[in-house]
Amino acid sequence: MTTPPRTLAEALRARDDESLAGLLRARPDLLSPVPGDITQLATRAGTRASVVRALEHLDRFALQTAEALAVAPDPAPYDVLLGLLTGDGQDDGRHRGDADAAIVAALPGALGTLREQALVWGEDDRLRLVRTARELLSPSPQHPSPTGLGPTVAEATAGMSPGRLQEILQAAGLPATHDPVSAVSALSALFTDRARMGELLDTAPVEALAVLDRLVWGPPYGEVTPNPTPPVKWLRDRGLLLPVSTRTVVLPREAALHLRAGRAHRVPEPQPPAVVTVAERDPQAVDSAAAGQAFLAVSTVEELLKSWNGGGPAMLRAGGLSVRELKKTAATLDVSEPVAAFWIELAYAAGLLASDGEADERYAPTPAYDDWTELPAQDRWVELASAWLAATRTAGLVGGQDAKGRALSTLGPELDRSAAPEVRHRVLALLAALPPGTAPDPESVLARLRWERPLRGASASAGETTDLRSRIALWTLNESELLGITGRGALASQTRALLSGGPAEAAALLAPLIPEPLDHVLLQADLTAVAPGPLERPLADMLGVLADIESKGGATVYRFTPGSVRRALDAGQSAADLHAFLAAHSRTPVPQPLSYLIDDVARRHGHLRIGAASSYVRCDDEAVLNEILADKRSATLRLRRLAPTALAAQIDPASLLDGLREMGYAPAAESADGDVLISRAGAVRTPPRSAPVPVPEGPPVPDPTLLGAAVRAIRAGDTAATVVHKETGPSTTTGALPRTTSAETLVTVQAAAMTGSAIWIGYVNAEGAASQRVIAPVRVEGGYVTAYDHTADEVRTYPLHRITGVAELADDQT
Repeated sequence: MTTPPRTLAEALRARDDESLAGLLRARPDLLSPVPGDITQLATRAGTRASVVRALEHLDRFALQTAEALAVAPDPAPYDVLLGLLTGDGQDDGRHRGDADAAIVAALPGALGTLREQALVWGEDDRLRLVRTARELLSPSPQHPSPTGLGPTVAEATAGMSPGRLQEILQAAGLPATHDPVSAVSALSALFTDRARMGELLDTAPVEALAVLDRLVWGPPYGEVTPNPTPPVKWLRDRGLLLPVSTRTVVLPREAALHLRAGRAHRVPEPQPPAVVTVAERDPQAVDSAAAGQAFLAVSTVEELLKSWNGGGPAMLRAGGLSVRELKKTAATLDVSEPVAAFWIELAYAAGLLASDGEADERYAPTPAYDDWTELPAQDRWVELASAWLAATRTAGLVGGQDAKGRALSTLGPELDRSAAPEVRHRVLALLAALPPGTAPDPESVLARLRWERPLRGASASAGETTDLRSRIALWTLNESELLGITGRGALASQTRALLSGGPAEAAALLAPLIPEPLDHVLLQADLTAVAPGPLERPLADMLGVLADIESKGGATVYRFTPGSVRRALDAGQSAADLHAFLAAHSRTPVPQPLSYLIDDVARRHGHLRIGAASSYVRCDDEAVLNEILADKRSATLRLRRLAPTALAAQIDPASLLDGLREMGYAPAAESADGDVLISRAGAVRTPPRSAPVPVPEGPPVPDPTLLGAAVRAIRAGDTAATVVHKETGPSTTTGALPRTTSAETLVTVQAAAMTGSAIWIGYVNAEGAASQRVIAPVRVEGGYVTAYDHTADEVRTYPLHRITGVAELADDQT
């Protein structure tokens, strides 16, 4: 007959290796560092930080099971636990058969989860919640129980005078006792006896019952005056309200459970809430809508980084982007500020955007951006989507405040939330579980997430008072639509492939849905050009310099202005080049007004030359210089005439260029040799930068190799204290080091690593000191053995040539 475990360590020691590996997989924090033995593992599993982390990963019903055990007797039989979850069936005569059946079916699984994570141990007739979890979930005035139950009669009457206890017994109609212990037992027995408790409550005033109704589901504490009202006095005299302090009373647990019909929770939730659907759409329409948005996402990120091609905005001293620059970027992209923050953070997470690291630090595209732009559109989208899925940076926080009341800025240092990747994946997994083309109700998704991780709703940083996981989930749904993860609210096929099949499969599904780039535009007589779809890159780049984007959507409208034409001329194009470019790429004849505009700007372009004096203006036409000097708007330029065809200014050339252009002129910059300077965009790049590393939520889940080695080391640690080795020769009986050949040593060590067994070795260190050690080999390679050393209680690496010999442990120690 198996002896029931007396401690958590004994319960863990009785587990098989697979069960121990499951515990370490579910609670990876227990592996840092690897425990020396089972006792150390049990001690670490009972620490407050580790238990809190484990409780946070429980679903609602597993947590409700733990909460019920926290208010149950210790230890508690399975039937008592089941009764706390289902009640005694007499709650207002309502039939709860279906709900109780669901609880009965779900309880073994919840209890199995708690046992696997070492939060509960013991057989079904003696279930024990680990002490730290009981303390965390038990009620107190400072931290009420999640069940809403108060302390037991014994806990609430601790320190009460014997005379007062006898008064309560007398008022409750119970016989007097000889000591306080028996008095408390008698009162507890009354409250747990349904028949006698019912008779007592039948005599209670209606107002007293109303008081109990307010306290029964929690919180169980109430304030009283020195002269309580008659209903409160009636309850207090009979022990139905017990004093906690001079002004506070509590409803004892036993009385509350009677009023609740034995249930610890008002609404047990054994089953997760279903995700409700709001629409069923054609899957092909969903995929097409998502593909269109995916292409728009790629185009928007490209447009964002193009706008920062010549050097982006400056970084704030505390890090991040200023509100003014965010508004400017939002205007450039023609989106709202929160959406602009999302695109900026997405580009940053994908490694396409970073700070340049200069003294006057600014943001700019990275070299990886140039490689990204050369990829097909579907591959660019896959990179963006993958970066979004893994990123811990949370754009939705932008505009909020941190714990110190400071505003959270785009690209700032306080936007990482380690829960974000897990929430995103979970939201998309819920959508993937629905039939293709099905759009869920967001509120039902949030309800499901709250059921799965009820304790993880706590904020990730001080100052965040709302359910952070729910906020991240809502942001995930919104961002999924922006990024083309979903289409019309339903998960797209390419996203399903990305989650299950990988990037290559997702790109293959997306490619046919993305429109082919066009090599032409339609020129209009009103100085506009219409691009009926995405343009080939050289065409789009050139048109982006020659014209300004006026509107975007299914078709992009470009507008030609004197400023945009001048920009193309500044970039080194001639009027003839521009005429030839438009004629080659327009499906309609080049309108005469556009030809006149190009010729007019080209004729005036470079008529004025700007150089460095501080700066100067040079022009062969003296009348033009006279006109500039006479213009009142030139006063800020502080010009003076040096010669009939030259003016000097006391500002830098760039400011002088801008000033004259605002006055309607088309000056050109020139070098010291008098040659026109050509300005070309896209020259600014940061040094090579890697994408930001996501902030982990906790220790990573160990791989099977590490789990196996850790379990073998923990098992072997239990034998390290008392080791008996097999004699390998006469020398071992005298306490000398075991002696084996090099080949025998290597074979024995490799066999021990494969079987996970512990061995005894003789070892000589670099100083020549000899010692005997018990090790559990994990890996043998390159002339070294890595093993858990039970003598030193740590993992060490030993050169094989310094091992003088090996001996197997005795059978009763292996």
